[in-house]
Amino acid sequence: MDDFGTGGGFSARVAAAVAGSGPLCAGIDPSAALLEQWGLTDDARGVRSFGMRCVEAFAGVVPVVKPQVAFFERCGSAGMAALESVLESARAAGLIVIADAKRADIDTTMEAYASAWLDPRSPFCADAVTAVPYLGLGALQPMFDLAGAHGRGVMVVARSSNPEGRALQQAVTASGSGPSVEDMVLHEIAALNHGGALPAGTVGAVVGATLQPSQFRLAELGGTILAPGVGAQGATAHEVAALFAGCPPGMVLASVSRSVLCAGPTVTALTAAATKALEEMAGALA
Repeated sequence: MDDFGTGGGFSARVAAAVAGSGPLCAGIDPSAALLEQWGLTDDARGVRSFGMRCVEAFAGVVPVVKPQVAFFERCGSAGMAALESVLESARAAGLIVIADAKRADIDTTMEAYASAWLDPRSPFCADAVTAVPYLGLGALQPMFDLAGAHGRGVMVVARSSNPEGRALQQAVTASGSGPSVEDMVLHEIAALNHGGALPAGTVGAVVGATLQPSQFRLAELGGTILAPGVGAQGATAHEVAALFAGCPPGMVLASVSRSVLCAGPTVTALTAAATKALEEMAGALA
């Protein structure tokens, strides 16, 4: 849409940040394998050091970071305290933060998830959080409402890059005559973004960069698109450009994790890897 990124909502903030530095989101994924590679202990202390090093390396280079909550959560309460520190450090460094928590539930439980990840009073507060729509997109409404109230975003996993998700997401609705499930979800996201009840661009979508185009025209989504699958999962910058052709500038955020993080453990090497990935993506999407 020609008016994408206008106003003061989440998508506008992302578009402005992308205009300033480029269309890349860097993952912060302290897996056991990467902790070992970096010479860090596989515990809360190690994941905290990993996360802080990433923030130092990526600040001022990429516009957005995406901590994977599961890698902190597996270290228990100390791991979640480490995540608090990483989130606080990333916010202080001026990075837009997407908490990759992939939450989903209904009613009061969804309200609690929303409060945890999007309420400014929460120690886990991020600029956006990922969510799963397969309990029904309407079940995520408490999260959309809180995000909209605070200028934050919800990134809905509509078309994931993992092959196990394709049978469900490509299933056809309405007894075989309707759109695919993933296209139905994308249509519903677009309706939320253009309906007027929420600030424009509050709801974004996760669309795997390794996939073929669907029937839904992604340029009409009205929200930020996070595109995982770049680098280690096989998608190239030119493939991202082809898949998202027609989307307005600042709408698409390619997401890289292992391909950059494997360059660690030094801050200098991480920065260089992120810079290279950013330049390739910016050139392809220009």
